[in-house]
Amino acid sequence: MTIVLRLDDYDLAGFMSVAAEFGRDRAGYVVTPNVDHLIRYCDEQMFRDLYHEAAFTLLDSRFLSHLIGLRSGRRPRVCPGSDLTAALLAVVTEPDDPLVLIGGSSTQARQLRVQFGLRSLHHYSPIMGFISDPAAVEQCLTYVESHSPFRFCFLAVGSPQQEILAQRLKDRGIARGLTLCIGGSINFLTGLERRAPRWMRRLGFEWLFRLLQNPGRMARRYLIRGPRIFALLPRMQFQLREAPVVTVDAPSAAPRAAESWRDLLP
Repeated sequence: MTIVLRLDDYDLAGFMSVAAEFGRDRAGYVVTPNVDHLIRYCDEQMFRDLYHEAAFTLLDSRFLSHLIGLRSGRRPRVCPGSDLTAALLAVVTEPDDPLVLIGGSSTQARQLRVQFGLRSLHHYSPIMGFISDPAAVEQCLTYVESHSPFRFCFLAVGSPQQEILAQRLKDRGIARGLTLCIGGSINFLTGLERRAPRWMRRLGFEWLFRLLQNPGRMARRYLIRGPRIFALLPRMQFQLREAPVVTVDAPSAAPRAAESWRDLLP
């Protein structure tokens, strides 16, 4: 059976412009597949359903982009979730824009407020294992909806919890604004985890850096589970939803000028 994944063919600059113009009068969520997500996408119909309902599917992994390019002859653009989160907070978001962060610690939320000059960042951290507790899930959804409409809602509770929350917010139809499934991006922004050097990221070796930094936690993911991607890729078909090529120094909606907005990325 062929498994189809539709990707929105945006790079970081292109999607920043889309996110800046999304507004607060409609709803949609963003997923950012990496190798681990793609394996889950192949294994679980439930996860495929969550992806199918996303407004945008942005490729997170340069390593995957290289592999897809070798197989199909065309490399999709990459919009890493961690870079996107940093760029939205540093460049697109205005100080008084309403934002919601689900996940991370209260200390991290305070750090983000100071670091990016955010005066309306609302933070909620659900209990461990909340996704299996209907009451805890309801509390989380209600919190997000109580702060709608928002400019952006960042779900940082890991996959597939964050995609489940995003889909349920969409189904309930109350929250308005752009919701992003961002995984561990907040940990990089607040210095809890080190990000790979840019040259390693450009070459698609961020996974190797993370493995060397924390082999105990990452070995199973990258050395045991990860190699399955080579057997799964021949079963997959990637459909690229064309996106306009955008070449800008910063989105026109950005309130804070920088000599180069890319210098703000971790």
